[in-house]
Amino acid sequence: MHNAHISALNAKHSHLDKRIAAESQRPLPDQILLAQLKKAKLRVKEEMQR
Repeated sequence: MHNAHISALNAKHSHLDKRIAAESQRPLPDQILLAQLKKAKLRVKEEMQR
């Protein structure tokens, strides 16, 4: 069960990373959305480290 939780967190982290990259590539990236995505990614990373 623990491994499944870590795998799910890794997948979520990867998905957030891809969304951040995609938003950053736009001509006028939404800075508020980028900040929200980065905070979510950080929360997932902190959860993985526990």
